[in-house]
Amino acid sequence: MGELKTLLRLGALALMWGSSFLWIKIGLTAFTPVQLVLIRTALGSAVLVGLCYGAGDRLPAGRRIWRHLLVAALFHNAVPFLLIAVGERTVSSGITGVLNATVPLWTLVMALLVGTERRLGPPKLAGLLVGLAGSVLIFAPWQESGLLSWGALACVAAAVSYGFVNVYEGKYLSAVGSSPVAVAGAQMSAATGLTVLAMPVGGTAPVHLSPGPVIAVVVLGVFSTGVAFALNYRLLATESAVTVSVVGYLLPVVSLVLGTLVLGESLNPRVLTGVAVVLAGVALTRVRRRVVTQTSLRSEAQRESS
Repeated sequence: MGELKTLLRLGALALMWGSSFLWIKIGLTAFTPVQLVLIRTALGSAVLVGLCYGAGDRLPAGRRIWRHLLVAALFHNAVPFLLIAVGERTVSSGITGVLNATVPLWTLVMALLVGTERRLGPPKLAGLLVGLAGSVLIFAPWQESGLLSWGALACVAAAVSYGFVNVYEGKYLSAVGSSPVAVAGAQMSAATGLTVLAMPVGGTAPVHLSPGPVIAVVVLGVFSTGVAFALNYRLLATESAVTVSVVGYLLPVVSLVLGTLVLGESLNPRVLTGVAVVLAGVALTRVRRRVVTQTSLRSEAQRESS
């Protein structure tokens, strides 16, 4: 029964995160990217802060912590959320999910650049090269029908932002003395404030309300952002990080399947092959030569959740 509950929770998390690209695509039919991100972060913040205080916790306090939270909110929420929304104006939801699967590769690159990852062993080097090859296969710049475009580059930039902030959070926010949900709630609240600052630039366009986009954005904010983050941390508290990391391999599959079934997006055999190659590269970067404690793995998974 316990294993069944874990599988159901992993499935629910993969569905909520993997479907976020579908909800964004639908929401963009009524809202601008800035408007969509503001609603998403505000609803996600409300859920996380409510869960935080409902459990008897409090949001983090202190200027130093909030300075780091502002950086995390900018590069883990506001910027990548906006880049993905901008990208999905021209890129399919399924492909966006695929490009998001490159986050672990960028995390490794950033860790090498800042020195938190000091050694690049053969498995990780092979993983980076394989992941790069898969990304090139997906973009196919040698073909007229390739995906190389500003929208796709925006999605890649979002993945790079996630990669940077995963390393940053691991260095500055991994031991702040507050519960993960409290930290996530504070960070999402900060992201909401940062997004408000962008409203004069891209948030004043008329909104064309209709039930479908409104429901999509509400689901995106409440479930794919708020509830999903809380469920992720609950799983990390009861299961090994290795088990929870399986979700990362399911996200592009969920985004591709939903994009095909709901939006009628086409499945390109070249892209599917590229997805398999990218995921193989990600798997290689996670190969470890020595045994790592469950605690350290759990900390890494917390940093990589997005």
